[in-house]
Amino acid sequence: MRYDFHTHTVFSDGELIPSELVRRAKVLNHKAIAITDHGDASNYKELIEKTTLAKEELKNYWDIQLIVGIELTHIPAKSIPKMAKKCKDIGAEIVVVHGETVVEPVEEKTNYYASISEDVDILAHPGILDDETAQNVKENGIFLEITSRKGHSLTNGHVLNVARGYNIPTLINSDTHAPSDLIDIDFAKKVGLGCGMSKVELENTLSKYPKELIKKI
Repeated sequence: MRYDFHTHTVFSDGELIPSELVRRAKVLNHKAIAITDHGDASNYKELIEKTTLAKEELKNYWDIQLIVGIELTHIPAKSIPKMAKKCKDIGAEIVVVHGETVVEPVEEKTNYYASISEDVDILAHPGILDDETAQNVKENGIFLEITSRKGHSLTNGHVLNVARGYNIPTLINSDTHAPSDLIDIDFAKKVGLGCGMSKVELENTLSKYPKELIKKI
């Protein structure tokens, strides 16, 4: 089964409404999928409400778990802990932070302020991680993302090495915006092997760690 904890819909910059995104994920044999539209102080309430409505409807018909999430994106770094808590307080099941990818002008220290928050669950495409941030990520039980997204994936190898060094759990996410971005389990395996995962690391990333995150939810 496939798990994906980072996707977008028409409510931010994706191409699909929630129902179509979830339907396509179900066809690709996903056990669970999180909708994590791009959010900041202006829209986080609306995004969480819309995804919650979709979840409440779809759970009556399809055997796939829709997780209510948000991706805090390009917000002031120092505001991340406060915003993550606000999102959790109104019903977000997971909070993803748009990390310091090398292909976008993300504010410096975004990774750091995400790492000190007890309400952040996933640090997405974090680019180049320093030791202090990695230690905080470990201590706060945050998952590191290995991504199939073009551009963001340039530093997957570095992220994996940091995760190994600090025993941080990893997830393979798609950062889906368009239908073609969703990946099946076979392609997810290629993403993991391509950045240097061992078979054991790959198994943990595709099965053990996603189940741990869902249990945390």
